[in-house]
Amino acid sequence: MIIMKRNVLSLALAIVFGATATATTTPTTEPVKKEVNTAESSVMWKAYKVTGSHTGVVQLTEGALSFEGDALVGGNFGVDMTSLISTDLEGEYKAKLEGHLKSDDFFGVATYPTSTLVFTDVKSTGKNSYEVTGDLTIKGITKPITFDVSIYGSKATASVKVDRANYNVRYGSGSFFDNLGDKTIYDEFDLVVDLQF
Repeated sequence: MIIMKRNVLSLALAIVFGATATATTTPTTEPVKKEVNTAESSVMWKAYKVTGSHTGVVQLTEGALSFEGDALVGGNFGVDMTSLISTDLEGEYKAKLEGHLKSDDFFGVATYPTSTLVFTDVKSTGKNSYEVTGDLTIKGITKPITFDVSIYGSKATASVKVDRANYNVRYGSGSFFDNLGDKTIYDEFDLVVDLQF
């Protein structure tokens, strides 16, 4: 009888402590979302044509990165396309280029004032380094894009190569028009992103 009581007590203790151990080893922590400081962050662009290139900047409207511990797990961003400016030209030529890029020939900012990027997959590739895949929306068209991100403290950097042909940005594109010669503007342009969060 005493042995049976001890066995029952042992079984009861095992169930209680087993349940407690199970409860403490399966935490349900949500990722921590860190807002990006849009005023101190920058997005620089560089576009290429047969006869040279142009550079400029565009402003973030919002942004956030999500972390589990120190590991990047997500992110989302909005870009104000109406803020697009050229930094390599001045005066009349600067105004002409900016006006053309904002027109329907290129990004149609009156109709599509915002572009967005939402991370869909993040893979660690080393200390502080990640391969990110995200949904990039330009001119209302959403396509997947993959690029590398580095995180250092409260800073993140990324270099993104965008193919404008995927977003129906046709002007001067050899993907849509033949015999452009030296008026060809290459489809791919680069974005260099520096984030403070």
